[in-house]
Amino acid sequence: MLFSSGRALLEQRRSTQSAKNMAGVWGASLIPLDITGKSADHCIEMDMIRVVLPFHLRNLAQVGGELTLEVNAPVTQRSLLDALETRYPMLRGTIRDHVTKERRPFLRFFACEQDLTHEPPDTPLPDAVVSGTEPFIVLGAIAGG
Repeated sequence: MLFSSGRALLEQRRSTQSAKNMAGVWGASLIPLDITGKSADHCIEMDMIRVVLPFHLRNLAQVGGELTLEVNAPVTQRSLLDALETRYPMLRGTIRDHVTKERRPFLRFFACEQDLTHEPPDTPLPDAVVSGTEPFIVLGAIAGG
């Protein structure tokens, strides 16, 4: 027989387990986790970033149109691309080299009508991208003569 406090604890564990199961189904974390994968007592600050991919990468990731990603602050090219590759593992190696993490040739990065391709990867992205008003755009460059 469970006392009322024991029953509440049991219900809390069930709802936590249910949320973990849903996170596995939807591919997103619904519960704040620390580095060990256990529930954290505090929430990590996450920003919702809009990302536009070129057609061939959208096909590979099996998404249509614009993506939204949760990215840990501070939001940089590196943290955004890490989150993108974590959420869509089939994109690993298509935007950046597997080993060096250097941008692939013929891909460009834009945000707020600025070319960010040659910016250092740890430079913070513009505030409009961080706030979600402007998207981060990965653009396939075209070469030829």
